Amino acid sequence: MRHGNKVNHLGRKTGHRKAMLQNMACSLIEHKRITTTIAKAKSLRVFVEPLLTKSKTDSTHSRRVVFSYLQSKEAVTELFREVAPKIANRDGGYTRIIRTGYRLGDNAEMCMIEIVDFNELYNNNDSKKTTRRSRRGGKASEGVAATTAEVVEDAPVAEVAEEAPAAEVVEETPVAEVAEEAPAAEVVEEAPVAEVVEETPATESTEEAGTATEEEKTEE
Repeated sequence: MRHGNKVNHLGRKTGHRKAMLQNMACSLIEHKRITTTIAKAKSLRVFVEPLLTKSKTDSTHSRRVVFSYLQSKEAVTELFREVAPKIANRDGGYTRIIRTGYRLGDNAEMCMIEIVDFNELYNNNDSKKTTRRSRRGGKASEGVAATTAEVVEDAPVAEVAEEAPAAEVVEETPVAEVAEEAPAAEVVEEAPVAEVVEETPATESTEEAGTATEEEKTEE
Protein backbone atom coordinates (compact mmCIF):
# COMPACT_ATOMS: atom_id res chain seq x y z
CA MET A 1 0.00 0.00 0.00
CA ARG A 2 1.20 3.51 -0.81
CA HIS A 3 -0.06 5.38 2.23
CA GLY A 4 1.79 8.68 2.60
CA ASN A 5 3.91 8.19 -0.53
CA LYS A 6 3.33 11.60 -2.10
CA VAL A 7 6.52 11.56 -4.17
CA ASN A 8 6.74 9.47 -7.32
CA HIS A 9 10.31 8.18 -7.29
CA LEU A 10 10.20 7.53 -11.07
CA GLY A 11 12.49 4.51 -10.62
CA ARG A 12 15.43 6.77 -9.68
CA LYS A 13 17.28 7.77 -6.55
CA THR A 14 17.01 11.26 -5.09
CA GLY A 15 20.04 12.81 -6.81
CA HIS A 16 19.16 11.41 -10.23
CA ARG A 17 15.53 12.44 -9.88
CA LYS A 18 16.34 16.05 -8.90
CA ALA A 19 18.84 16.41 -11.74
CA MET A 20 16.30 15.05 -14.24
CA LEU A 21 13.55 17.45 -13.10
CA GLN A 22 16.02 20.33 -13.12
CA ASN A 23 17.01 19.63 -16.74
CA MET A 24 13.39 19.16 -17.79
CA ALA A 25 12.41 22.47 -16.17
CA CYS A 26 15.20 24.31 -18.01
CA SER A 27 14.10 22.74 -21.30
CA LEU A 28 10.47 23.70 -20.66
CA ILE A 29 11.41 27.32 -19.92
CA GLU A 30 13.64 27.52 -23.00
CA HIS A 31 11.38 25.78 -25.54
CA LYS A 32 7.98 26.43 -23.85
CA ARG A 33 6.88 22.87 -24.75
CA ILE A 34 8.40 19.40 -24.30
CA THR A 35 7.26 15.82 -24.85
CA THR A 36 7.64 13.22 -22.07
CA THR A 37 5.70 10.56 -20.20
CA ILE A 38 2.63 11.29 -18.10
CA ALA A 39 4.38 10.37 -14.81
CA LYS A 40 7.36 12.65 -15.48
CA ALA A 41 5.11 15.50 -16.67
CA LYS A 42 3.06 15.41 -13.47
CA SER A 43 6.23 15.47 -11.35
CA LEU A 44 7.65 18.30 -13.46
CA ARG A 45 4.48 20.34 -13.00
CA VAL A 46 4.83 20.17 -9.21
CA PHE A 47 8.51 21.16 -9.54
CA VAL A 48 8.28 24.06 -11.99
CA GLU A 49 5.05 25.91 -11.13
CA PRO A 50 6.33 27.31 -7.79
CA LEU A 51 9.32 28.67 -9.74
CA LEU A 52 7.00 30.37 -12.21
CA THR A 53 5.13 31.97 -9.31
CA LYS A 54 8.43 33.15 -7.83
CA SER A 55 9.40 34.76 -11.16
CA LYS A 56 6.52 37.25 -10.91
CA THR A 57 8.56 39.18 -8.33
CA ASP A 58 11.68 40.34 -10.16
CA SER A 59 14.16 40.82 -7.34
CA THR A 60 17.64 39.61 -6.53
CA HIS A 61 16.30 37.30 -3.86
CA SER A 62 13.78 35.71 -6.23
CA ARG A 63 16.45 35.17 -8.89
CA ARG A 64 18.76 33.51 -6.39
CA VAL A 65 16.02 31.20 -5.13
CA VAL A 66 15.10 30.16 -8.68
CA PHE A 67 18.77 29.71 -9.58
CA SER A 68 19.22 27.34 -6.63
CA TYR A 69 16.67 25.01 -8.28
CA LEU A 70 17.60 25.40 -11.95
CA GLN A 71 21.39 25.93 -11.76
CA SER A 72 21.30 27.67 -15.16
CA LYS A 73 21.83 31.39 -15.71
CA GLU A 74 20.33 31.26 -19.22
CA ALA A 75 17.15 29.60 -17.94
CA VAL A 76 16.79 32.13 -15.12
CA THR A 77 17.24 35.04 -17.53
CA GLU A 78 14.69 33.59 -19.96
CA LEU A 79 12.24 32.97 -17.11
CA PHE A 80 12.33 36.50 -15.72
CA ARG A 81 12.52 38.35 -19.07
CA GLU A 82 10.20 36.38 -21.38
CA VAL A 83 7.99 34.05 -19.32
CA ALA A 84 7.20 36.21 -16.29
CA PRO A 85 5.49 39.08 -18.24
CA LYS A 86 3.27 36.54 -20.04
CA ILE A 87 2.02 34.84 -16.88
CA ALA A 88 1.77 38.03 -14.78
CA ASN A 89 -2.06 38.08 -14.87
CA ARG A 90 -2.51 34.35 -14.22
CA ASP A 91 -3.07 33.19 -10.64
CA GLY A 92 -1.96 29.61 -11.19
CA GLY A 93 -2.13 26.68 -13.56
CA TYR A 94 0.76 27.88 -15.72
CA THR A 95 1.27 24.53 -17.45
CA ARG A 96 -0.95 22.25 -19.52
CA ILE A 97 -0.60 18.49 -20.11
CA ILE A 98 -1.91 17.16 -23.44
CA ARG A 99 -1.97 13.39 -23.92
CA THR A 100 -0.49 12.24 -27.23
CA GLY A 101 -0.88 8.46 -27.13
CA TYR A 102 1.37 5.52 -26.26
CA ARG A 103 5.05 5.03 -26.99
CA LEU A 104 6.16 2.16 -29.18
CA GLY A 105 8.26 -0.43 -27.32
CA ASP A 106 7.21 -0.16 -23.68
CA ASN A 107 3.71 1.27 -24.42
CA ALA A 108 4.26 4.15 -21.96
CA GLU A 109 1.59 6.83 -22.04
CA MET A 110 3.10 9.96 -23.62
CA CYS A 111 2.08 13.59 -23.35
CA MET A 112 3.15 17.11 -24.17
CA ILE A 113 3.58 19.60 -21.34
CA GLU A 114 3.61 23.29 -22.23
CA ILE A 115 3.33 26.75 -20.74
CA VAL A 116 -0.28 27.84 -21.24
CA ASP A 117 0.27 31.45 -22.34
CA PHE A 118 2.64 30.49 -25.18
CA ASN A 119 0.09 28.33 -27.01
CA GLU A 120 -1.34 30.50 -29.82
CA LEU A 121 -3.86 27.92 -31.03
CA TYR A 122 -5.67 27.52 -27.70
CA ASN A 123 -5.52 31.25 -26.90
CA ASN A 124 -7.49 32.21 -30.05
CA ASN A 125 -10.73 31.54 -28.14
CA ASP A 126 -10.45 35.01 -26.58
CA SER A 127 -10.64 36.68 -29.99
CA LYS A 128 -13.70 34.59 -30.90
CA LYS A 129 -15.49 35.74 -27.73
CA THR A 130 -14.85 39.37 -28.61
CA THR A 131 -16.33 38.85 -32.06
CA ARG A 132 -19.45 37.30 -30.53
CA ARG A 133 -19.89 40.29 -28.26
CA SER A 134 -19.61 42.66 -31.19
CA ARG A 135 -22.32 40.77 -33.10
CA ARG A 136 -24.93 41.65 -30.45
CA GLY A 137 -24.74 45.32 -31.34
CA GLY A 138 -24.31 44.63 -35.04
CA LYS A 139 -27.68 46.11 -36.09
CA ALA A 140 -27.00 49.46 -34.48
CA SER A 141 -23.49 49.59 -35.92
CA GLU A 142 -24.79 48.65 -39.36
CA GLY A 143 -27.43 51.44 -39.21
CA VAL A 144 -24.81 54.02 -38.25
CA ALA A 145 -22.50 52.79 -41.01
CA ALA A 146 -25.35 53.00 -43.57
CA THR A 147 -26.21 56.61 -42.63
CA THR A 148 -22.57 57.65 -42.76
CA ALA A 149 -22.20 55.99 -46.16
CA GLU A 150 -25.26 57.89 -47.46
CA VAL A 151 -23.89 61.20 -46.22
CA VAL A 152 -20.52 60.47 -47.81
CA GLU A 153 -22.17 59.56 -51.10
CA ASP A 154 -24.45 62.67 -51.11
CA ALA A 155 -21.68 65.14 -50.40
CA PRO A 156 -19.78 64.78 -53.74
CA VAL A 157 -23.07 65.03 -55.69
CA ALA A 158 -23.85 68.39 -54.08
CA GLU A 159 -20.36 69.64 -54.86
CA VAL A 160 -20.69 68.62 -58.50
CA ALA A 161 -24.09 70.31 -58.76
CA GLU A 162 -22.62 73.54 -57.39
CA GLU A 163 -19.53 73.39 -59.55
CA ALA A 164 -21.41 72.77 -62.84
CA PRO A 165 -22.81 76.36 -63.26
CA ALA A 166 -19.43 77.81 -62.39
CA ALA A 167 -17.86 75.85 -65.23
CA GLU A 168 -20.53 77.14 -67.65
CA VAL A 169 -19.87 80.75 -66.61
CA VAL A 170 -16.14 80.31 -67.14
CA GLU A 171 -16.74 78.91 -70.59
CA GLU A 172 -19.21 81.67 -71.55
CA THR A 173 -17.05 84.64 -70.58
CA PRO A 174 -14.48 84.19 -73.41
CA VAL A 175 -17.39 83.92 -75.89
CA ALA A 176 -18.75 87.27 -74.72
CA GLU A 177 -15.32 88.87 -75.11
CA VAL A 178 -15.03 87.55 -78.66
CA ALA A 179 -18.49 88.89 -79.51
CA GLU A 180 -17.48 92.34 -78.23
CA GLU A 181 -14.15 92.31 -80.01
CA ALA A 182 -15.63 91.38 -83.41
CA PRO A 183 -17.30 94.81 -84.13
CA ALA A 184 -14.11 96.59 -83.08
CA ALA A 185 -12.19 94.71 -85.77
CA GLU A 186 -14.83 95.67 -88.35
CA VAL A 187 -14.55 99.36 -87.40
CA VAL A 188 -10.79 99.25 -87.79
CA GLU A 189 -11.13 97.72 -91.22
CA GLU A 190 -13.82 100.21 -92.36
CA ALA A 191 -11.85 103.30 -91.37
CA PRO A 192 -9.36 103.17 -94.32
CA VAL A 193 -12.25 102.46 -96.70
CA ALA A 194 -13.96 105.64 -95.60
CA GLU A 195 -10.77 107.63 -96.23
CA VAL A 196 -10.45 106.18 -99.70
CA VAL A 197 -14.03 107.12 -100.49
CA GLU A 198 -13.38 110.68 -99.34
CA GLU A 199 -10.15 110.98 -101.33
CA THR A 200 -11.63 109.86 -104.67
CA PRO A 201 -14.00 112.84 -105.00
CA ALA A 202 -11.10 115.16 -104.23
CA THR A 203 -9.14 113.87 -107.22
CA GLU A 204 -12.20 114.19 -109.43
CA SER A 205 -12.72 117.83 -108.40
CA THR A 206 -9.11 118.69 -109.23
CA GLU A 207 -9.47 117.10 -112.64
CA GLU A 208 -12.69 119.07 -113.29
CA ALA A 209 -11.02 122.33 -112.31
CA GLY A 210 -8.20 121.63 -114.72
CA THR A 211 -10.57 120.95 -117.60
CA ALA A 212 -12.52 124.14 -116.85
CA THR A 213 -9.39 126.30 -117.03
CA GLU A 214 -8.39 124.69 -120.31
CA GLU A 215 -11.86 125.41 -121.81
CA GLU A 216 -11.62 129.08 -120.73
CA LYS A 217 -8.25 129.42 -122.42
CA THR A 218 -9.55 127.93 -125.66
CA GLU A 219 -12.50 130.27 -125.63
CA GLU A 220 -10.22 133.28 -125.34
